[in-house]
Amino acid sequence: MLENLEMQGKNFGKSVFILSFDIEEWFHLLDIDFLEEAEKWCSYEKRLYSNCNEALKFLIDNRICASYFVLGWVAERYPDLVREIVNCGYEVGSHSYKHILIYNSSKELFREDLRKSIDIIQNITNKKVRSFRAPGFSIKEDTLWAFNVLAEEGIDIDSSIFPAFRSHGGIKAINIDRPFLINVEGKFIREFPINMFKKNFLRLPFSGGGYFRLLPYPLLKFFINRSNYIMTYFHPRDFDSNQPIIKGLPFIRKSKSYYGLKNAFPKFLTMLKEYEFVDISTAEKFIDWGKVPIFRI
Repeated sequence: MLENLEMQGKNFGKSVFILSFDIEEWFHLLDIDFLEEAEKWCSYEKRLYSNCNEALKFLIDNRICASYFVLGWVAERYPDLVREIVNCGYEVGSHSYKHILIYNSSKELFREDLRKSIDIIQNITNKKVRSFRAPGFSIKEDTLWAFNVLAEEGIDIDSSIFPAFRSHGGIKAINIDRPFLINVEGKFIREFPINMFKKNFLRLPFSGGGYFRLLPYPLLKFFINRSNYIMTYFHPRDFDSNQPIIKGLPFIRKSKSYYGLKNAFPKFLTMLKEYEFVDISTAEKFIDWGKVPIFRI
């Protein structure tokens, strides 16, 4: 059960726009049984280097900060890419090892998967992994035990909460889309949830993935200009209009996965030129943590 302990104020400090990436391959799609078998992933074409390089080069050239959540399976096979990200000054967190949805796992399987991802990433970077993002934002109200595991394994920053209903989970009961604290038996996790555009009963995500690809830039700009907190989340495949189309995908999954790819990268570059984004470590310093809501697991 998630219990709201304290609402200490409506403001958490200055406006914070955070740039983040989930580093996974183009075939790491969700809800497709034959795409969830890790032993078959090696048979697919590898596109991660080409998909990451252009965006990474733009960030480096323009001195733009970002946070990276890396799949352990990817780090294991692309250690030089992870080293390059870290050597360029970017922070790296875990996106799990096998990209399993949390609600399709168990507490112990999740712990094993998390530990494996952390060990691989730390061995490559020689830096402690502090942050985590669940595949598909798949922590739901009946899988809040994931936060106990995260706290026990040394994670003190999370960005897994999607504060609305979605096909892969979401926690609609948490009607808050700005940073807050999660109290896990006395250990605190700093939560950076996905943000929404709210108007009356409307709660519309817009800051990453298929939502970003779907919406025209003038509408995105309208939402951005009315926000004081944004957590973006992009995947390398979001900018790859030449990626193969996987056969056998249901119509809805195919639409979500491939719509808007052609214009996504130009739209992304335009946004970065018009707005200032930071990484999570920088955002931590901007936020007055004494004024954020606190939730107890």
